[in-house]
Amino acid sequence: MSSSGSGGVGARPGGKAVPKVARVKNKLPADVQITAEQLLRESKERQLEDVAAPPTQRITDPEELADYRLRKRKGFEDNIRKNRTVMSNWVKYAQWEESQREFQRARSVYERALDVDHRCVTAWLKYAEMEMKHKQINHARNIWDRCVTILPRVNQFWYKYTYMEEMLGNIAGCRQVFERWMEWEPDEQAWLSYIKMELRYKETDRARAIYERFVMVHPEVKNWVRYASFEERHGYIASSRSVYERACEFFGDDYMEENLYVAFAKFEERQKEHERVRAIYKYALDRIPKENAKDLFKNYTTHEKKYGDRAGIENVVLNKRKFQYEEEVKANPSNYDGWFDYLRLMESEGQDVDSVREIYERAIANTPPTQEKRMWRRYIYLWINYALYEELEAKDMEQTRQVYKAMLDLMPHRQVRHNVHLPIGHLFVTV
Repeated sequence: MSSSGSGGVGARPGGKAVPKVARVKNKLPADVQITAEQLLRESKERQLEDVAAPPTQRITDPEELADYRLRKRKGFEDNIRKNRTVMSNWVKYAQWEESQREFQRARSVYERALDVDHRCVTAWLKYAEMEMKHKQINHARNIWDRCVTILPRVNQFWYKYTYMEEMLGNIAGCRQVFERWMEWEPDEQAWLSYIKMELRYKETDRARAIYERFVMVHPEVKNWVRYASFEERHGYIASSRSVYERACEFFGDDYMEENLYVAFAKFEERQKEHERVRAIYKYALDRIPKENAKDLFKNYTTHEKKYGDRAGIENVVLNKRKFQYEEEVKANPSNYDGWFDYLRLMESEGQDVDSVREIYERAIANTPPTQEKRMWRRYIYLWINYALYEELEAKDMEQTRQVYKAMLDLMPHRQVRHNVHLPIGHLFVTV
């Protein structure tokens, strides 16, 4: 029996067959995955024929050359017309005109580009470099003058302008450009470039005058040290010392930096002025905070080991230990063992009474943060040592009584009184 009739499988009324949909039995991913990148690479590798590059055209007829130039210019103008603000199109257009030796047209393109965006640094640089490359010096000078007037904060313009004038041997013109630049008070490198230019032509006095203005515009320690090193390098020892002294006076006590005094001391050390070196180090150590004077201590110690006597070396070691104890008690004011060591050092070295008393006052100002018996014992022993120092070393009975009285008033609670009150009271009565 035939199945092609109207009641056959897969047939619709009207005689049209319904297409069968294939079922996917296995929906798991294949073991080997093929990426689109791999397909493209294989298709490229299996190409049997390579597309040949277009042949090189050789233009031998003036009319053909004119036609070629017309087509290229039309293409460039179309690109510019689409987006006038894309400066790369203007630069490519001008460079193509330059390659055709059409300098007037290239200048016209650059001028049109600068009318669109006069702040485009690239356009100015390409324009000036084109004139310099073809030895159009007056044109180049005119462009540099315009760009440094319009964009005086672009250092690259000034560097290239001064370099061009110096290469031409126009030193006076180069100096004039530098002076115009310095009126804008540029960064440090610009001033140093000006100084180096003067030194290349042995103009030491001019370089000194520039340094004088430089340290006023950029008043930093490293620049004063540069100035002093310049004087020393050229043999002006007195002038170099004067610069260091002016720098110390300029910064004063409020803005002292150890780098300045280290440099000053090393200068004097090179001049064999060891007493001056010691005076500089001591002056700086008395005024600069201890946490900012690590290099000072280090260099001072090195100097005394090389040139000092025994007393000087011991003095440096004492200062270094004082610095270490200061750092220790500053990091942990409740470290009473550190205070004991510090005070023992000060008393053993025979320091004056006011200095030792100041450290005692600083130590007893740090009351224990808890009511722990052990900490309060160490703290009370600080008071006892303070009182004994006033009695036995300072011979000040009134101050001793005040110390004992303040100590007794400070007892925090009954338990501490029970633990430490009896010996204190006994000592107080004996005074």
